Amino acid sequence: MDRRVVLAIVLMMAVAVLPSLFMKPVKRPAGRPGGRADSMVVGAGAKSPAITPIPSLPPAAGPPVRRSDSLPEDTIVVSSPLYRYAFSTRGGRMIEATLLRYPSMRPDEKGRPAQLLPLGSQLLGLGLLVGRDTVWLRDWSFAPSTRQLAVSRPEPLTLTARNGALAVTVTYTFRPDDYLVEVAGKLEGLGPEGATLLVGMGPGLRNTESDSVEHRRELGVVVKGDKASLTRFGRLKPHQPLAFNGPFEWVAVKSKYFVAALLALDSTGSGQNGGIGGASAVATDTLNRSPAEAWIAAGLPVAGGGSFHYQVYAGPLEYPRLRAIGHDFDDVKPYGWPGFRTIIRPVALGARSLLVWLHDGLGLPYGLGLVLFGIVIRLILWPLNQKAMRSTMAMQVVQPLIKELQDKYKQEPQKLQQEMFKLYKEHNVNPFGGCWPMLLPWPILLALFFVFQNTIELRGAAFLWLPDLSRPDPLYIIPVLMGISMYGLSKIGQLGVPPNPQMKMMVYMMPAMMTFLFLRFASGLNLYYTVMNLASLPQQLM
Repeated sequence: MDRRVVLAIVLMMAVAVLPSLFMKPVKRPAGRPGGRADSMVVGAGAKSPAITPIPSLPPAAGPPVRRSDSLPEDTIVVSSPLYRYAFSTRGGRMIEATLLRYPSMRPDEKGRPAQLLPLGSQLLGLGLLVGRDTVWLRDWSFAPSTRQLAVSRPEPLTLTARNGALAVTVTYTFRPDDYLVEVAGKLEGLGPEGATLLVGMGPGLRNTESDSVEHRRELGVVVKGDKASLTRFGRLKPHQPLAFNGPFEWVAVKSKYFVAALLALDSTGSGQNGGIGGASAVATDTLNRSPAEAWIAAGLPVAGGGSFHYQVYAGPLEYPRLRAIGHDFDDVKPYGWPGFRTIIRPVALGARSLLVWLHDGLGLPYGLGLVLFGIVIRLILWPLNQKAMRSTMAMQVVQPLIKELQDKYKQEPQKLQQEMFKLYKEHNVNPFGGCWPMLLPWPILLALFFVFQNTIELRGAAFLWLPDLSRPDPLYIIPVLMGISMYGLSKIGQLGVPPNPQMKMMVYMMPAMMTFLFLRFASGLNLYYTVMNLASLPQQLM
């Protein structure tokens, strides 16, 4: 019975985990799910204008502009100990977001800090929708308040541009210890009906990882209305804009470890001017089945006075930073899948906090922290495992009697059930006593799966021969050791037990299945499970 339970657990885990590795999850965006809409609702009020989405735009070119190659373009550099941001005077867009504390994992960029924005970035590029007329500012020349800004305290950078009667002023306020940037501005020359400010967020985030396929798979747009909703780039189609109807508190473009987000929050925690009215996205990458780039824009309603305010986050998916921002911004990269999240998330966050504390507080390598974590978990579960093993042994003792009852009452299922319960009571055996303690390590194992999938602190953490605990073992040593340790546990568990062909088959089949299943999992997860198995050997021998 216990072997069947273990097999069921493994199969359930395979069903839960394998789709995320080989399939593209389909998530419906908030508002009108899956809408290839004619318009994108900008605000909740009846007077809010609608954004003409991007169907009329050349997908590869972004917004329609008359590019003047003779227009001068200078770069404004903003730097702190955490980041190096760069803006172009042509359109005022952000063209570089280099995170100085995070190295790029690309083979051609070893030792260089991670630069998130691809060539041709339109992040924070602006446009205006007045009535039915859309004016993009990508070809406007912005005058900066300074060309170079070293941030040692909160420092402002102001960009101004004018075209006829219409003028735009945008002030960014940077802090040296935070990736969150305050943005305030004013539009002059608007009519009393106001306008919609369009903020560019494309074409996505540049690959900074060793696995470019996984990078494309993890790219997505996340919008937060009542709750966060992810739409992966793989769902976007060229020439087919996808509308996200708000209002939203924030809109983000994320990769596996990094995010660029627009947040419409005020100091009281409520949405600013109704929040972000909506967003629109269309794939611009026609070379890959899972697109790596998309043209994305978000719209914020601006009243007749012309003032606007929002925030920008361009940085790592560090859980404490995301959590501190509030408004469920940490759900931009959640721990667990819907349905599993309620159980998995607290365990995953606890495991993450413990591993980070062992590393930062005690100075232990993450690999050694995993070894200690596995041993401690096994010691905590020792009494429950002891009870489960004794229950299993008791079941083995009465197994011949159960077989006799099954032969005797094979034509009388109800009578068989009554006699079996009577047998259990006489011998003080709980048929499920060996099952439920075995389930306890699995939430921790599943939680660690998400820890290694989501936790940027483990990115690039090496241990022994393993170059990166968040990536599979390139030599496949640790998953093989995991399978061998599992085989050893199963083999010891069969000592002194009468021969049983089914049980003998499980001794070989279960380790083989688990080795195959874990072969491409994070090496840190395999390390933890191997340590758990090895720490169980003394108890199993006893």
